[in-house]
Amino acid sequence: MVETGSHIEERKWMESREFWCERRVCVTGGAGFLGRKIVLKLQQRGAKDIFVPVIEEYDLTKLEAIQRMLERSRPDVIIHLAAQVGGIGANRARPAEFFYNNLMMGIMLMHQAWQLGVAKFVALGTICAYPKITPVPFREEDLWNGYPEETNAPYGLAKKMLLVQAQAYRQQYGYNAIFLLPVNLYGPGDNFDPVTSHVIPALIRKCIEAQEAGLDEVVVWGDGSPTREFLYVEDAAEGVLLASERFDGPQPVNLGSGNEISIKNLLEMIVRLTGYTGRVVWDTSMPNGQPRRGLDISRAKQYFGFKAQMSFEEGLRRTIEWYRQNRK
Repeated sequence: MVETGSHIEERKWMESREFWCERRVCVTGGAGFLGRKIVLKLQQRGAKDIFVPVIEEYDLTKLEAIQRMLERSRPDVIIHLAAQVGGIGANRARPAEFFYNNLMMGIMLMHQAWQLGVAKFVALGTICAYPKITPVPFREEDLWNGYPEETNAPYGLAKKMLLVQAQAYRQQYGYNAIFLLPVNLYGPGDNFDPVTSHVIPALIRKCIEAQEAGLDEVVVWGDGSPTREFLYVEDAAEGVLLASERFDGPQPVNLGSGNEISIKNLLEMIVRLTGYTGRVVWDTSMPNGQPRRGLDISRAKQYFGFKAQMSFEEGLRRTIEWYRQNRK
C-alpha cells in the first residue's frame, strides 16, 4: 500500500510523539525567544517532563549551578539554547563577556552531560561562526576557511567550540552530541531592546517610534549593502526538534530559510509594512558587519526533513503587529 501525503505526515507526527513522551528534557534558555516556542512544541508532541532553568537560579557559567541543575532535572536530552547574545553594538561593547560566558556555559554543560550519561546533547551554534568572507550560499564545509567577521568573532568562536567539543566527545567517547547553525531568527516575542536587539526588531522599533514621534528621518547604521538571511522563530523551533528526533551525526547542520535579502531591501519592506513615510539616512561611519550571509540549507532537508514554511513578508507582518500590541 502506497502512503499518501497525509498518511506520511501522520506517521511522522506519531514518531515525534513517541520520541518525546517518555524522555525527560532540559531546555536551557527555554524561557527565551526561541526557547518558549520549543517548549510549546515539545508539549504539543507529548513531552511530559520538561525542565527550564532560569538564570536567577542557575548561572550556567558556574560549574556548581550546572551540576545542581542536572541533579534536579536528570534529563535524557539537553537542548542547549542559553547564550549571551546581541547585535553589532553589544558585541563591540562587550566582546570579552560574549566570549567567556558563551564558551564556559557550553563547554562545562556538555562535559557534565557526558559524565552523567545524558543520552543526547543538542547544541545551537551561530551563523556568526562562519568566516567573514564565505562564498554564498554558506556550506557547512566552509566553517574553517577563515576568521569570522571582527565585530562578532568572540561570540562566534565561543559557540563554534561546541562543534569541536561535540565531535571530539563523539570520536573518543561515542557521545551523541549534535551541532546546529541557525541563521538570524525573528518573529513575535523577539527582543526589541535598542541596545541588545538584532537588526529586524531594531529597525521595526526605529520606524514605529519615528512614525509616532512625527520624525522626518531615521538614521541606520552602515550603507545597506550587506545581505542577511532570516528564519521565522517557529520554523527554527521545528527545525531544532526535528534534528533532536532524527539526526545523530557529527556534521554541523545549517538551519535557515534559503532566502537572502539586503539590509536596504529589508528596511524598505519594514518601512512599507509599518507605514513610516520619512527619509532613511545611512550612517556610513558605522560598521556594516559581515558583507553577505545566506545559507545552503540542503543538509537539514536531507538529514532530518526540515524546510522553513513561513514566507518572509508574512513573518515580518506578524512581528510588527506583535510589537505594536505588546511593547507597552
